[in-house]
Amino acid sequence: MKKPLTLLGLLVGLSFNSQAASTMFENSKDAIEYRKASFQLIRYQIGDMGDMLKGKIPFDTKRFSERAHNAAQLSKMPWEAFTPDSNKGDTSALPAVWSDRATFDKKAADFAKYAEALAVASESGDKKVIAKAFRNWAKGCKDCHKSFKD
Repeated sequence: MKKPLTLLGLLVGLSFNSQAASTMFENSKDAIEYRKASFQLIRYQIGDMGDMLKGKIPFDTKRFSERAHNAAQLSKMPWEAFTPDSNKGDTSALPAVWSDRATFDKKAADFAKYAEALAVASESGDKKVIAKAFRNWAKGCKDCHKSFKD
């Protein structure tokens, strides 16, 4: 007979899962490459959506929504790769990432929140609503760069 999962068992399981997640990178080089790749994919989404909003390419509601939903997922990814040992090497992350981690983590969470709001706004099809949400997301990007990127 299987025993029900106890609270202690659940906590132990969660502890192992978060330890695995926090050590998924074999070294700092892997962490830096992962976050660079994540940011590159985010840049592609921003670029395509920005070009649509600026009229450089035709505004395609479906394509914009796809980009916005991609951005919402991608905007959650790079932060786990700012591991304690990844402050040295081929990175443009400033030391403030590690010395002011609480502010950095808040800006990262805000960035992901703005991306999620953009994905929701993209479903409206209303270009004014979408543009406002896009500006908030882009501002979140710039705010972090000012303090944490070389």
